[in-house]
Amino acid sequence: MSRFVLLSPNGDFDQKLRAAVANGLRGTIQTISSDILPAGPAELFALLNQEQPEVLIIGPDVPYEEALRFAKVFDVQLPGLSLVLVSDVDPAGLLHAMRAGIRDILSPQADAAEIRVLLERACQSFATRHRGPEAQQPGDGKGLVIGVFSPKGGVGKTTLATNIAIGLGQVAPMSVVIVDLDLQFGDVASGLYLNPEHTVTDAVTPAAAQDSLVLKAFLTVHPAGIYALCAPPNPVDADHITPEQVSHLLDQLAQEFQYVVLDTAPGMPEIGLAAMEKCTDVVWVSAMDIPSLRGLRSGLEVLRQLDIMPESRHVVLNMADAKAGLNVRDVESTIGAPVDVSVPRSRAVALSTNRGIPVLQDSKKDPAVKSLRQLVQRFNPAWRTQAQRKLHRRVVI
Repeated sequence: MSRFVLLSPNGDFDQKLRAAVANGLRGTIQTISSDILPAGPAELFALLNQEQPEVLIIGPDVPYEEALRFAKVFDVQLPGLSLVLVSDVDPAGLLHAMRAGIRDILSPQADAAEIRVLLERACQSFATRHRGPEAQQPGDGKGLVIGVFSPKGGVGKTTLATNIAIGLGQVAPMSVVIVDLDLQFGDVASGLYLNPEHTVTDAVTPAAAQDSLVLKAFLTVHPAGIYALCAPPNPVDADHITPEQVSHLLDQLAQEFQYVVLDTAPGMPEIGLAAMEKCTDVVWVSAMDIPSLRGLRSGLEVLRQLDIMPESRHVVLNMADAKAGLNVRDVESTIGAPVDVSVPRSRAVALSTNRGIPVLQDSKKDPAVKSLRQLVQRFNPAWRTQAQRKLHRRVVI
C-alpha cells in the first residue's frame, strides 16, 4: 500500500516531500501531477493501480475551491483517510477546510523537518481511526495535562517544563504540546530556541476556540517532534486573555494531544489557578533555599484550603546542592510534603538553557539528566500503574 499520495503539479514541493519521507518515514510516495483532482475515490484508485493510501496531500498550485470539493467527497466516502492541505490560508479559510474534511494544514514554505512531523502525526491519526473502538483504552481521547508551578520565580520552572516536554516527545512523538502560560514574561520560546509566528493570543480567538484545526494552525513545530504554544511577545496582550479562555484552550488541547505540558507564571494568578483546575498532574518546583521552600509551603496550604489540589502531585527539588546547608529531610519538614525528584545543580543544564536546547534533547551524560528522565518517567502509563501502591518515594542528595 502506498502510504503517501501527493496531488499537485508543483515539482519543488514534490522533491521537498520526498526528502522529508526519505529521512525517517517508512512508506512510498506516489505523485499525481495535476491541478485537477480526481472526481472521487474510484478515479483516484484507478490512477494508483487500486492501492489505497493512508495520507492524501493536496499540494501547492491546486485551486483552493477544488481542494475543498475533493475533501468533501472523500470525507463522506472514505472518512478514515488523512487529508492534508498545503496552503497559506487565513483562519476563516482554515474553518472552511476543516468542515470540508481536511485533517491538517501545512505551509508551502515548511521545511523537511516540519513536513516529517506533520506526516507522522497524520499516519498516527490514520492508525488511531482504523484500530477500532474495541482497541481503545480507558481514558483514550483525553491526554494528561501536566502543570509546572511554583509560588516563587527563579526556581527553574521553564527549564523543567521544556525538558518534560522534550522527554515526553521522545516517548510519544507528535503527541506533546507545551503551552507558555506565563503570559507576560514567558520564556518557553527562548528555552526552545523558537521564533513563533503565532502565540496564545491567536489560540484563544473565536475561530480557534470553535475549531481544533484552526487551533493547530497556531502551534509552532519544534524539531524534536513536539508542538509549542508560546506567550505573546507584548506583555500588554496578556491583559486580554481570560481564565475562561485558558480553561477552554486546555480542554481543546487535551482532546488532541496525549500530553499537554504547562509552564506557568510565578505565584497564583487567576490564569494559573484556572489552569490548575484542568491539570491531571501538578509538578511543584522549589529551589534549595529557605525563601523558596517557605513560599512552596504557603502555596500548598492555600491550595488545600481552596480544595483545588490535583490528586497526582510531583514535588521537585531543583538545583539541589548538598553544600547548601540543607538536606532532603529539612526540605520535606519545611514544605510539609515528600520530595519526589531531586535535580542536582548542573552546569550542563545551565548551558543548555542559555543555548535554547533542553538538556534531554542534547543527550548529555550528567546527573541532572538522570533525574530529569526520572521525572519524565512519572508520566509514563506503566509507571503510573505501578506507582498506585507508593506514589511518593524519598530521594537522597
